[in-house]
Amino acid sequence: MRTSTSFHRAGKGSPASALLTGFLAAGLAIASPAAFASGGGSDSGGPADSGAGTGTGASTKAKKSDLTTCDPGQVWDAKQHKCLTKHSGVLPDPELTEYAYALAKAARYQEALDVLDMLDNPNTPRALNYRGYATRKLGRTDEGISYYLKSVALDPAYPQVREYLGEAYVIQGKYDLAKDQLATIEKLCGSKDCEYYADLADALQKANAL
Repeated sequence: MRTSTSFHRAGKGSPASALLTGFLAAGLAIASPAAFASGGGSDSGGPADSGAGTGTGASTKAKKSDLTTCDPGQVWDAKQHKCLTKHSGVLPDPELTEYAYALAKAARYQEALDVLDMLDNPNTPRALNYRGYATRKLGRTDEGISYYLKSVALDPAYPQVREYLGEAYVIQGKYDLAKDQLATIEKLCGSKDCEYYADLADALQKANAL
């Protein structure tokens, strides 16, 4: 933090020094970890630069879903900004679903699946998409695709599942099917200027298929 020359030259007991001390203390209070507690997540929201979350076991790493991840056996309550012991009914399905995605994006795939198993209704487009993502990342690509296809059947206009389905087809070398998903994403987004389009196109390019 840069301050004016007059502050640097002020004596220890001077009014200017006192003012600087108060300013720095206020800045440190604003930058405290509690100020960075994360809110609810989204499919494609960018990560927030979070400090340590409140609650036992909260991770200090920012996640793409904007949710803090907790120690195994806990889940993150975005409303209370703390980790809670995982048990049936601890959080509503939508919050558990997004927390499962936060775990998956943190490469905690089996934990993500365990959280999805807690849902009262596991057959929503998002829950099935995230289950497909975690399953695919565990190396079970065929099984992952089966969940993606169920998600697509429930919501054909859900672009993220199209991206993940296309990436699974790239893994299998089914490039024509992946390109079909790419074209669908372009239609859903209204242009190629879309995160989901860019990510799937990148996967195809890395496979020398585009």
